[in-house]
Amino acid sequence: MYDSDKLVERRLNSQKVFSGRLLHVYFDEVELPDGTTSTREWIKHPGASAVVPIFENGDVMMVKQFRYPMAQIFYEVPAGKIDPDEEAGPTARRELQEEAGLTCQQFQYIGHYYPGIGYSDEIIHLYTAWDITSFEQQVDDDEFLIKERLPFQTAVEMVHNGEISDGKTMVAILRAWHWWQQEGPFSVES
Repeated sequence: MYDSDKLVERRLNSQKVFSGRLLHVYFDEVELPDGTTSTREWIKHPGASAVVPIFENGDVMMVKQFRYPMAQIFYEVPAGKIDPDEEAGPTARRELQEEAGLTCQQFQYIGHYYPGIGYSDEIIHLYTAWDITSFEQQVDDDEFLIKERLPFQTAVEMVHNGEISDGKTMVAILRAWHWWQQEGPFSVES
């Protein structure tokens, strides 16, 4: 059995094998805790933010979007990558405006998570937003979304029954629901 401090792998060398617009793939040689060497393939990601907008009546705004790798449509919370020289909070607010056509007066960080720890350094920051104002979506030219407003409890049930299966959305909905039940400024049906 290893002590936690003896689990760290040390990078010996790193080679970028692919450089895309969003993702960069690396092939590294590492020294393992026992002194032997191995290789690691991993993806560098700029990070992302996701936000659960909650209306006064307890509805949440979701977006439906076709995702090419899975060739299917997913329910998602508004989310997107962090641009260079941008912080996680402004990214979440920007995506709320672009994807959902919403702005908010109140905004709360509810944590983060790592969606692919075995192959990527991606981190997704999670937020909830309320005191919502609606306007027209401002999606990117290559982005096609349909907004759908759902009762918060329905979204939670959709996570549990598998209708919502996108990882960031599942985590964001459940974390936001828990936070909202404990700390939210107004109650939603449970």
